[in-house]
Amino acid sequence: MSQVRVRYAPSPTGYLHVGGLRTALYNYLYARKNGGVFVLRIEDTDQERQVEGAVDAMIEALRWSGLEFDEGPGKEGECGPYVQSERLALYHAAAERLLQSGHAYRCYRTPEELEELRRRHEAAKTATRLDVRMPAEEAEQRAIAGAPSVIRLRVPDGETIQFHDLVRGEVSIESDLVDDQVLVKSDGFPTYHLANVVDDYGMGITHVIRGEEWVSSTPKHVLLYRFLGFPQPEFAHLPLLLNPDRSKLSKRHGDVAVESYREKGYLAEALLNYVAFLGWNPGDERELFTLEELIGEFSLARVNKSGAIFNREKLDWYNAIYLRQRPAPRILDELRPLLAGKGWDGFPEDYLLAGIELMRERVSFVHDYLDNAPWLFEDPESYDEETVKKRWKADSPGRLREARGVIAQRPWTVSELEAGYHEIAEANAVGIGQFIHPTRLAVSGMGKGPGLYELLELLGRETCLRRIDRALSTLG
Repeated sequence: MSQVRVRYAPSPTGYLHVGGLRTALYNYLYARKNGGVFVLRIEDTDQERQVEGAVDAMIEALRWSGLEFDEGPGKEGECGPYVQSERLALYHAAAERLLQSGHAYRCYRTPEELEELRRRHEAAKTATRLDVRMPAEEAEQRAIAGAPSVIRLRVPDGETIQFHDLVRGEVSIESDLVDDQVLVKSDGFPTYHLANVVDDYGMGITHVIRGEEWVSSTPKHVLLYRFLGFPQPEFAHLPLLLNPDRSKLSKRHGDVAVESYREKGYLAEALLNYVAFLGWNPGDERELFTLEELIGEFSLARVNKSGAIFNREKLDWYNAIYLRQRPAPRILDELRPLLAGKGWDGFPEDYLLAGIELMRERVSFVHDYLDNAPWLFEDPESYDEETVKKRWKADSPGRLREARGVIAQRPWTVSELEAGYHEIAEANAVGIGQFIHPTRLAVSGMGKGPGLYELLELLGRETCLRRIDRALSTLG
């Protein structure tokens, strides 16, 4: 059996979509699982839609995600170049072969003629293909006159085109329903269909793993493989990614760019783990997988046919899990630029590491350390209104003063602080919350947070007493 070779072949028309990341991941996993080669190919034949810098951005997004390709731009192998605009001679040669064999023809139809043919075809409500062919004599006259043309695939009549899909099983379509696809445009650039087949053959691709949207085009590709005498690869078409309302995932419904998720603080391993489950599962209840574990478990046999729902809340859950597993020094490295942006970069490292550990179970993103615990870095400028309404009672100032008097005299440790609060609660015959809630509000400005005694110990005596005094002055 020949070595497995797969490819991810994006067009440089913008960012790396999460759907593209899923396709790249499945190709990567299949290659690594089977000791194969993962190829990156840039399909830039649609020159008008190219976005400057898109190729570099896509490569960076793949590398950030941990998906290193074996061959591709900047990693040239024997099958390069890996950018389609640098392979035009190969497509022209293939198109010429198809013309010579009669499996393709030059089409001289004008855009206006094609539009009229489409209008009549739709009005006739026929299920057969749109017939754009013209008599040979008329085509010859237009050729002599120098009329612009495209090269189209000549789809045979009355044939059932079949292929096996590793996800969907046997797929078949009647050739009479397949249009004569444009293979080479009037500007000399090939369409996706011709370039794709020529490159997959030229690069030795054994398995074409791509999105479901290409299922309807595959019969045309099957014909091209046959007409060009190329061995046909295996096909596997992945399910669509859907919004919660089951509409197709698109930019109109929110973020779909990998770069955007990175900027928002999602971790690469969290995004990759989540995306792996958009159409695949290991067959049991496990949900957390490293990239190496995914390689060991992945199988196209466990890829689903039905669309996969993209659930942002589930992605957030993954991010929280992976962030909480991350060592504090690594979190601090990622936190430092954010702290510097706020002017909070002057704190001792030991203090920052302790703060990270204190908030570890209460964050889902690195920026949550700033958003959810600003009290780690500055005195509260205001107090949570809901908490003030609910917790700050008429006797709260007195309770807070009493708590201040007790803790100010005790050793500043968790155990001593806890003992002090229990003593004053018992002495007053009230619940300990009567003292804890006002203290938390005073020192953090918030109604919720980590354990109060741990919070007090970390902030230190001087800071806590200062904040209590300010709260008493402000809240009365």
